[in-house]
Amino acid sequence: MMNLLDAARFSREGPVKTEIAQTAGSNIALVCLEQGQVIPPHPEPYAVAFVVLEGEGVITSGLKEHTVTPLHLVPVGEDEDRGIRCTQRMILLGIRDDV
Repeated sequence: MMNLLDAARFSREGPVKTEIAQTAGSNIALVCLEQGQVIPPHPEPYAVAFVVLEGEGVITSGLKEHTVTPLHLVPVGEDEDRGIRCTQRMILLGIRDDV
């Protein structure tokens, strides 16, 4: 068992990704961003679903931008652009297809 908020780590240097679990079909990570930090949109060869645990921002999914707050879920397909722009300190859960 793990308290996800206790596992959150932040850095003024940039976003922090912490791998927290792997299963046969998925990889689960916490992604933490300070206000103003950005992960620019970029494609990846796997699908992912982002769940916002805390904070606010904008998540890019393919060609769409979604304004998000806690408990929003944003799925992104395989090879689609994904990115995150933080407007209020964020903690996200990223659940991706295992590659």
